[in-house]
Amino acid sequence: MPMPLSSPTGLAARPAHRAVRGLASAGVLLGLAALAIVMLPGSAGTSQGEYAILFLHVPAAWLSLLLFTAAAGCAAVTVAGRRPAAAMAMQAIAPVGVVASVLALGTGLAGQRAYGAWWGWDARLVCALVLLMLFAGAMALRSATPDRGRAELAAAVLVLVGALNIPMVYLTVDWWNTLHERAAAGVGRSPYAVAAMAAMTLAFCMSAGAVVLARLQAGAPKEQE
Repeated sequence: MPMPLSSPTGLAARPAHRAVRGLASAGVLLGLAALAIVMLPGSAGTSQGEYAILFLHVPAAWLSLLLFTAAAGCAAVTVAGRRPAAAMAMQAIAPVGVVASVLALGTGLAGQRAYGAWWGWDARLVCALVLLMLFAGAMALRSATPDRGRAELAAAVLVLVGALNIPMVYLTVDWWNTLHERAAAGVGRSPYAVAAMAAMTLAFCMSAGAVVLARLQAGAPKEQE
């Protein structure tokens, strides 16, 4: 049975409801603002076919990294103190991370086709695939292991080990010559592109925050049972 809003728990849930709505609304507005900037008549180059996909790919890639960093922080707390709240937050983040990683991977592959490439073992796309597998692995461990405590600990250890992938994503540009440099050079000098990219990245982050917070709010009563 849903908790009445007149109860103490229901009253405590009201700010969370408002936060979810606020984050979701901000995400939609920022996303629309990013699209409007891209479509401005003076924003030549930002809406060209080979570059337009970057306004989804880059924010999704950044979001997947931010989410995995947050999941790694929760995993560290889980391993150190075995606190249920941290484990619950890690599990709330994981499905959102899967969506962000799939979007980053899919748009990255679509962007490479504009340059006549497909997979080609691009270093950053490989790292994005590893992130996707780590998010999915953490979810699978939590679901497949009957003992919840052991499942949470195993998922936390996997995420902590996988955190080594985060600096590798950043350093791949220095270590290997990939298509990312050419794509970034095409839009990085345009003020319209910078503004649109920043707005879309914030939109993705706000939307992801709303989903994670909603999942946490929905999972809290189950943890108390």
